[in-house]
Amino acid sequence: MKEAQVHELLYQALETELGGVQVYTKAIECAVNDDLREEWNRYLDETKTHVEIMTKVFADLGLDAEKETPGRKIVRFKGESLIKSMDMALASGDKGAAQLVAAEAVVDAETKDHANWELMGQVADEAKGKMASVLKEAHGQVEEQEDEHLYHTMGWCRELWIESLGMLAVLPPPEEQKEVKTAIGASRAKQARDEMVGSPKK
Repeated sequence: MKEAQVHELLYQALETELGGVQVYTKAIECAVNDDLREEWNRYLDETKTHVEIMTKVFADLGLDAEKETPGRKIVRFKGESLIKSMDMALASGDKGAAQLVAAEAVVDAETKDHANWELMGQVADEAKGKMASVLKEAHGQVEEQEDEHLYHTMGWCRELWIESLGMLAVLPPPEEQKEVKTAIGASRAKQARDEMVGSPKK
């Protein structure tokens, strides 16, 4: 493996988690649905723990957690842009629209976050020595939560959009009801929601 690029992945992963704390904090301001706000508060707490876990990864591997890289700067810029999008939505005065923008922002942030941890899991499987043990421990603590963050918020985003269009929505979404934590589970939940509302088969 290319050590420099493995380190770049770790720097981006740390920055993604740091940005995630800010994204969730702002998203909670936009939340109108009580169940969604409660879920995002839990995800915020978990993301703060993920920052601690990534900080420990850096300490264990002897890496400088403050080091800047071009990729890390881009991750930070994207996170700040998501927060600005939510601020713009809040300023519009339409609470429902702001909640939708927040849901999309969380999906965007969690897509990157989920990809980071998936890649770190692959690195852990291929690496040897300390890198392998440190990443396997971190991955084991975080991966399942990241799956939930992404798939559940994708469900929320879909159903909130459907509701905004004046169609029958399933809230909380099936992903939440079925405690989805895999891509297969998310697909099954979507099929279940079609059965719940009697959507025609495509």
